[in-house]
Amino acid sequence: MVRLGTGIGWRLEIADDIARLPGIDWVEVVAENICPDHVPDALRRLRERGTTVVPHGVSLGLGGAERPDPGRLRALAERAEALGSPLVTEHIAFVRAGGPLTASPAMEAGHLLPVPRTRDALDVLCENVRIAQDALPVPLAVENIAALISWPGEEMTEGQFLAELVERTGVRLLIDVANLHTNHVNRGEDPAKALDELPTSAIAYVHVAGGVERDGVWHDSHAHPVTQPVLDVLAELCARTTPPGVLLERDEDFPAAEELAGELDAIRAVTAAGAGAGAGAGASEASVSASTASATSGASATPDAPVPDAVRERLALAQAALLSALVGGTPPPEGFDRRRLRVQSAALTAKRASVVAKVAPELPEILGTGYRPAFARYADGRPMTGGFRRDAMSFAEHLLADGRPDDAAARRRLTLWWQERSGPAPLPSHPAARLARRVRLALSGGR
Repeated sequence: MVRLGTGIGWRLEIADDIARLPGIDWVEVVAENICPDHVPDALRRLRERGTTVVPHGVSLGLGGAERPDPGRLRALAERAEALGSPLVTEHIAFVRAGGPLTASPAMEAGHLLPVPRTRDALDVLCENVRIAQDALPVPLAVENIAALISWPGEEMTEGQFLAELVERTGVRLLIDVANLHTNHVNRGEDPAKALDELPTSAIAYVHVAGGVERDGVWHDSHAHPVTQPVLDVLAELCARTTPPGVLLERDEDFPAAEELAGELDAIRAVTAAGAGAGAGAGASEASVSASTASATSGASATPDAPVPDAVRERLALAQAALLSALVGGTPPPEGFDRRRLRVQSAALTAKRASVVAKVAPELPEILGTGYRPAFARYADGRPMTGGFRRDAMSFAEHLLADGRPDDAAARRRLTLWWQERSGPAPLPSHPAARLARRVRLALSGGR
């Protein structure tokens, strides 16, 4: 396993601070935010001075019912090669649903959603992971995610699910201790039990991040300081093994460099205190290996057997029903906690609005304080289908078709913004295109 040391998530907003922080051995970049032919100068300089860079994907959807998209796999491989990375990472999650397997419109979540811990879902995940491993030039590690909701009828704990995934595929693990804490608060799952069930020798590195609790729900925000309960979970992990790397994640509301340095020092102190405590991990791992082998013997597919189409279709229908309830306004599937689904739905809308604001910063500038309420009204019952940039355009088209914003100057600015980006190509006949033509007609005065 590659020894990485202490790292931080590289974000352009804090690139200068990261370059000055002492003791940064490596950084992690969101793979989709990097173009292999145009690596940012600040990141290139880090590489030139010997800092390891690991691309971290967010859009593969390895836990989805569809097989991984070859184009997304090629893009991830290109980034690993361009950055000279020793490994790449992704998530155990689904991010889109619908489409051919369900004969229904495709939908995107705009966020990571949990897969059910069932035999069907595990069989699909194992095959998807093996497809990804075959397509990538370096080893793959997959991350446990935070979740607000639980699937009904789950057949395994998180630790058992991850252990069997490793046993069947040989994939490495990226363990996010903040996500283990999130699932403790939101789903009542014991982080220590999950850690006891993990094959710790498969850990590639560890994520640490901040969050906040509101109304009894923990939000894995990556925009708040790391809390003591998260550091306590890190200490639990380090008591079992010495992780090859530990990384601080921060995505928004970036603090001063001194505060980041303080959080990194706290992380180093926890890992140093646990460095000698992992000696007894061998017995634990032997127990995990035995229990995993026993669990695998009852699996519905051998590691090399293709997953039957019927299994993928069952998972596809379940995931489409959940995502449609979250972003399309359809009734909740049976067995889910309706209150938690409402919380998750609101969180997805807020995340979607935040990302659209980043990819199209002119929109919140034009709309001011009305941006988020207007976006929430637009997103209600309208699933994202073409990525965040397309979502920004569709939002603007929706506003203009309704004669908004009410302020004439703001409406002119939004009109100009939309016209500059809509392009001259002929529009097809699907509903979004017809809406766009209505907007064009209105803007041209009916000509």
